[in-house]
Amino acid sequence: MSAPPFPAPRNRTPTPCGTWRSSVTADMVAGRGARLADLRVDGGDVLWLESRPSENGRTTALRWREGTMVSELTPQPFDIGTRVHEYGGGAYAVRDGVVVASNRSDGFLWVFAPGAAPRVLCAVDGLRFADLVFLPDGTTVLAIREDHRSPGEPRAAIVAFSLTDTSDAAANPGQVLIEGPDFLAAPRPDPAGRSLAWVAWNHPSMPWERTTLMRARLTRDDAGRLSLDQPVSVAEDGSTIAPVWDGERLIACSDAGGWWTPVAYDARAHALTSLEAEIGGPAWQFGETWVAPLGEGRYLALAIEAGVARCVLIDRDGVSRDVRLGHPAGCPLPLGDGSGRFAWIDAPPDALPAVAIGRPDAPITRLTTSADDNALDPEAVARAVPIRFEGPAGEAYALFYPPTSPDACVPEGEKPPLVVMIHGGPTARADTALSFKVQWWTSRGFAVVDVNYAGSTGFGRRFRQALDGQWGERDVADCIAACRDLVSRGWVDPARIVIRGSSAGGLTVLNALAAPGSPFAAGTSLYGVTDLSLLARDTHKFEARYLDTLVGPWPEARATYEARSPCHHPEAIGSPVLFLHGQEDLVVPIAQAHAMAAGLRRHGVAAAMVAFAGERHGFRSGATLRTVFETELAFYGAVLGFTPPGVAEVPIPFLP
Repeated sequence: MSAPPFPAPRNRTPTPCGTWRSSVTADMVAGRGARLADLRVDGGDVLWLESRPSENGRTTALRWREGTMVSELTPQPFDIGTRVHEYGGGAYAVRDGVVVASNRSDGFLWVFAPGAAPRVLCAVDGLRFADLVFLPDGTTVLAIREDHRSPGEPRAAIVAFSLTDTSDAAANPGQVLIEGPDFLAAPRPDPAGRSLAWVAWNHPSMPWERTTLMRARLTRDDAGRLSLDQPVSVAEDGSTIAPVWDGERLIACSDAGGWWTPVAYDARAHALTSLEAEIGGPAWQFGETWVAPLGEGRYLALAIEAGVARCVLIDRDGVSRDVRLGHPAGCPLPLGDGSGRFAWIDAPPDALPAVAIGRPDAPITRLTTSADDNALDPEAVARAVPIRFEGPAGEAYALFYPPTSPDACVPEGEKPPLVVMIHGGPTARADTALSFKVQWWTSRGFAVVDVNYAGSTGFGRRFRQALDGQWGERDVADCIAACRDLVSRGWVDPARIVIRGSSAGGLTVLNALAAPGSPFAAGTSLYGVTDLSLLARDTHKFEARYLDTLVGPWPEARATYEARSPCHHPEAIGSPVLFLHGQEDLVVPIAQAHAMAAGLRRHGVAAAMVAFAGERHGFRSGATLRTVFETELAFYGAVLGFTPPGVAEVPIPFLP
């Protein structure tokens, strides 16, 4: 055993775990749904998107300009977003103060120009747009278009829109520049507007498995119409993502060497650094940047090592060194005002995310946004302790958070209950940024472990591929191994371990509850997968062949699908389960959760089901998030035998 990393009991009252009074309210958890994303730099201006649960999840564009207040550029009822690939990203572009953005509800493109009323650029039903980017001339916008106007799978294309076009927006679907591959992403023009790079891939690959990096000459005819000449394949080995131009030099992140690494595609492709860390990530969303050119062959990059992010400066000789730039959630971008400053979304472990500006290795300035309304006592914040442990098939990773309160401590002779958190994807990762979804539990006397099981990103291609063909088994084994490791350290109570996960993590939850010798007293599935065969047969285009790699080709691997689908084995689960699901979920239809809950009840197992009107895959509404966490806390109280203060009881069928 080893001493647990709990706060010292000095000036704290021993209080039974689970009953601590907490300053982290359900409203704070819901408020943290106010997400900052898609930071852009426009000269010396900094723009970003902010979602607001207080406005039913509406997303708006904000701008910081030196010497002025932060201003909102897209007023109500406009809601920036896109459902391309269902996960969206890159829903707006900006140049010289002009913003072009996609409206979430209908997919229409709008133009917001200084001193002018908003105007619609494209209002064609059945089209969705993502990864918007301006050409250097400032009058043309490129986008990934997903065309749903015909039956069958939607078709992908790179299209162009001229901002000087005065044609009817309802008859303006954009000029097609490239189409054909199943998927397209990251159209990136060079600074002169003479070349275009992009990424393409086809079924059954996902973009973190295999892509093709393409480039072509970009030309205009006498009428001003664009065309692409001589498209060529630049890279086809492994996953190549996130292209960016350094003058005429094309840079992209390739994992062909085992780690996503920036590669320069000159006459001969060569890596910019030999650093064994992930400079790149899974392209679930459009528009991510991992490398920022600084000129003179120097680059700033965001590197993930052992699942933890840091900034590195890469010089022209390939030497990299760490630089301090707060706690960036994405690659910091240089301001175009010659000040040497960068802008980024700062996500530290002990404060709310905020947009920040600053210079490397110097104090930073965090800009105030409406996401900062909720304050948190620093003494109430549990900080992550990275751990490594041995799973059945090798080393795995997790972040452990001790129960933490300024007023309460774990009584002598008691060990805290453990909440095991499972990230989705499964190609995602747990990170160290402050999360009220973690602090909700730790501030009430729970320990939390956020598991980076095999298949997680941030640990190299080999670890990511360790889940291939093993989803539903290796992830479960790693989560159970994490629990046993913490029990062996003497940090948690082995009789009070619960597990929660969303989306793909929900499948891990249910399979973990069904595993022989399962250590879990209860589990919560948030919009989780229950039937792999339904997911293989009835999901959207982007993930339609995802399971070919994770499980096996359908229907040839039918037996494996059934063995790994908890809905086929409800009798194997003996612990209570709470299901939380959106009624309009298209990624994991709610019918899966209803069927699983019914199967458990038939076998006498407690199963509670809460469905949320208007919610899709992932919860956006503040009211929904409040209900989710209060319900889950009451559920664990009923199962583990404590009464959490201030939370109503939840009726659970068949619970003694």
